[in-house]
Amino acid sequence: QVQLVESGGGLVQAGGSLKLSCSASGSIFSINTMNWYRQAPGKQRELVASISTIGSTNYAESVKGRFTISRDDAKTTMYLQMNSLKPEDTAIYYCNAGIRLAWNRGYSDYWGQGTQVTVSS
Repeated sequence: QVQLVESGGGLVQAGGSLKLSCSASGSIFSINTMNWYRQAPGKQRELVASISTIGSTNYAESVKGRFTISRDDAKTTMYLQMNSLKPEDTAIYYCNAGIRLAWNRGYSDYWGQGTQVTVSS
């Protein structure tokens, strides 16, 4: 059984910082691209940032220059450093990853349960 568990969310004032973590556990053979998504109340879930197996990154325009995604494959953990936070960053943040359980199996999509980030003005 594979689990993705996010941590690090909370309440912060505008202009502040938070660092989210996503830890993968279970019988994992390899992890493909890892992603952070977020969903604000009444809005669709959106992709915030992605990081490939070789460390290539992509960001939503709204967070470029403020957020940094990283991963530590030895710890099967992904991070999202969020700086200069704005009230519009308020959302539930979810981690997502393609994970393979064995060398002869394909990648399956896994999601964490989400962590709340609230930015006050």
